[in-house]
Amino acid sequence: MKMIFSNNISVMLFLALFFLCSCSYKQQHALFKTDLAAPAPVYSSAPSVGNAGYKIGPDDLLQIRNLQNISYIANEQSLATSAPQATAYQVEEDGTVALPVIGRIMVSGLTRYQAARKVESLYKEKLLKDPIIDLKIINLKVTVLGEIRTQGNYLLLKDKTSLVDIIGEAGGLTDKANEKNIQIIRGDKAHPQLITADLNDIRTLANPELNLQNNDIVYIGQNNRALRNEATQNASGILQAVLVLLNTALIIFTLTKK
Repeated sequence: MKMIFSNNISVMLFLALFFLCSCSYKQQHALFKTDLAAPAPVYSSAPSVGNAGYKIGPDDLLQIRNLQNISYIANEQSLATSAPQATAYQVEEDGTVALPVIGRIMVSGLTRYQAARKVESLYKEKLLKDPIIDLKIINLKVTVLGEIRTQGNYLLLKDKTSLVDIIGEAGGLTDKANEKNIQIIRGDKAHPQLITADLNDIRTLANPELNLQNNDIVYIGQNNRALRNEATQNASGILQAVLVLLNTALIIFTLTKK
């Protein structure tokens, strides 16, 4: 009778622990969980065009090349290969950048396009005939986290780099990814904006807000199936540990009653 009673207790404890573990599971990997009770964020009504409107500032790196003539604004490698390679120039704290022959020029506060036209105009005025200046800002980046093949920082080398472009560059989504709820956190830390993308809806691709901007954070969470599987695994691990303790206790109880 004692053994039957003990077995009944074991079964009841097993069922109770299974229920409790299932109810107490908390979702994991929710790095940017949104409080649904909080007011919805207010997005800007102005269309987002990626980094086309980005204003150059101190410490930015500018990659500049003259497509018409490689004799100027070129590095040693470009001269050796007779190819119009680019050279990187850093914007100083005063907002100027030092360029060959024309010296320091003010570029802070200019867009990429405006800076390129200014450099082009100065070289045409002082040195070159009909230069064609190609200028890129090469330190702009986004951070991709969550259920992506390769997490990390990715450079934005085009004025318009889309969310899909970056996902492709990172190797694509994992099997656990929730493609219906991809989050983009944008803006400064004091006033962040949250943009949600549903890649199951092809109309999402027309959303101009999905052209990424400097310092955007892209987070891909887990889908419901992955969350359920993880919950089951967590509960199973806890139950296995509890059952080992129960069996040990029952063995000790049985031995002490002999």
